[in-house]
Formats: sequence, C-alpha cells, structure tokens
Amino acid sequence: MPPWLTGGFDLFADQVVPVLRQRGLFRTGYGGATLREHYGLPRPAAAPVR
Repeated sequence: MPPWLTGGFDLFADQVVPVLRQRGLFRTGYGGATLREHYGLPRPAAAPVR
C-alpha cells in the first residue's frame, strides 16, 4: 500500500469486514476444499492418453 494509507488495510479488516459479515455481505468461510470448488467450477475432463 502507498505510504499515505499505512494501516488502511488493517483498519478495513478490523472494522469494516465484521460489519459486512453481520449483514451477510461478506463470507465467513468457503464451501469447498479447492479454489475451483469455491468458485463453483466443474472439474475438467481428463486428457486422453496417447
């Protein structure tokens, strides 16, 4: 972050994220075990063996 925003992320994470979670606007966990599952993407078909 730029020097003039020092601590800005910490402030956001500590004060804004909890409010968003209370309102149901920010997830508290992930539904899957992989990034693909988090985004609800299908698993690609296996490549044919040559």
